[in-house]
Amino acid sequence: MNICLYFQVHQPYRLAAYRFFDIGDHDRYFDEYANRFILQQVAEKCYLPANEVLMELIERYGDDFKVAFSISGMALEQFKAFEPKVIESFQKLANTGSVEFLAETWAHSLASLKSKKEFEAQVSMHEQAIWDLFGQKTVSFRNTELIFSNDIAKMVNDMGYKTMLTEGAKHILGWRSPNKLYTSAEVPALRLLLKNFRLSDDIAFRFSNRDWKEWPLTAEKYVSWLQQVSSDDDVINLFMDYETFGEHQWKETGIFDFLEAFPGLAIEQAGMRFKTPGILADELKPETELDVPYPISWADEERDLTAWLGNELQDEAFEKLYDLEEDIYRIKDEKLLHTWRLLQTSDHFYYMCTKWFSDGDVHKYFNPYNSPYDAYIHYMNVLSDLYLRMQSKSINPASK
Repeated sequence: MNICLYFQVHQPYRLAAYRFFDIGDHDRYFDEYANRFILQQVAEKCYLPANEVLMELIERYGDDFKVAFSISGMALEQFKAFEPKVIESFQKLANTGSVEFLAETWAHSLASLKSKKEFEAQVSMHEQAIWDLFGQKTVSFRNTELIFSNDIAKMVNDMGYKTMLTEGAKHILGWRSPNKLYTSAEVPALRLLLKNFRLSDDIAFRFSNRDWKEWPLTAEKYVSWLQQVSSDDDVINLFMDYETFGEHQWKETGIFDFLEAFPGLAIEQAGMRFKTPGILADELKPETELDVPYPISWADEERDLTAWLGNELQDEAFEKLYDLEEDIYRIKDEKLLHTWRLLQTSDHFYYMCTKWFSDGDVHKYFNPYNSPYDAYIHYMNVLSDLYLRMQSKSINPASK
């Protein structure tokens, strides 16, 4: 049995408390102190110690242990500005030859849902960043929040990617297993690896939950679950945020001990091998095609887009943001373009989510605002000021 261990690394640029009376006065949209403090804190709690564990595993198990990362462009930018030793630690991992870096949108954006031009531009930016920092040409793609559809498959294939990661959503799979390699019904040449959300979320969300009937989760118990996967299956895809280790699940929970122990047990006792998406796409035979006419994601029980585009606040902010696209390109002002891209980050729309039902605790944990309405007001104030600065460049964007 193969295991694909994939980690998402992302830190947004958080907005400052930008008020109505700040519009037209200044463009200090982002909370530099908070962004620096949080980045450095997460680096010390998660990125640096987790990278050390992975380096030890690679040295111990050689070709039997490989992992994959996608690191958003804005995370890379903040690493360089605030904590360059994180970049160095990822470079050491890259030099082992056992780590694959995946492509994604530079700004961790939802551009694939709105603008083919901007989507392709951000992927190109990200490809270049990965090449410049890690010397790798990306061959596998992971869209923001694992968002995927037939239309997105075509765009990704047109950019030359042979493999894409997405969610093993039940309403798409039906009776089929997520533990197979699939292809896109829209573009059969595009290979699809699907997240096994139950086994992934056992680590990412349930590991430290003392009310969970399986707590505590030991490496031995977890590997026994992996061994229960059908012998007819080909790969168990464990996809999760890298911040799971040390940030979402604190060191005191034993999460690092778990990370260090379970791969060895899987390799030595269960005969499993850890491989990257690019390797698996070459080695495995696709099971069948998947038809995904409407976008899926890895968020919430619905596995759809409603975490980001599920209410009037989110939809209006999203539309107003991309209403500026044509003119932001025409202006050719790099600072304004960069700011506009930072505002595309999916996190801003996530903060506006009003879903307080089955997934409410998750949304509250990741939301720095007191309410979704506060997130919306600050965001729209920033967008209004950006619009005024575009006008000052002697461009008159169409009023939407």
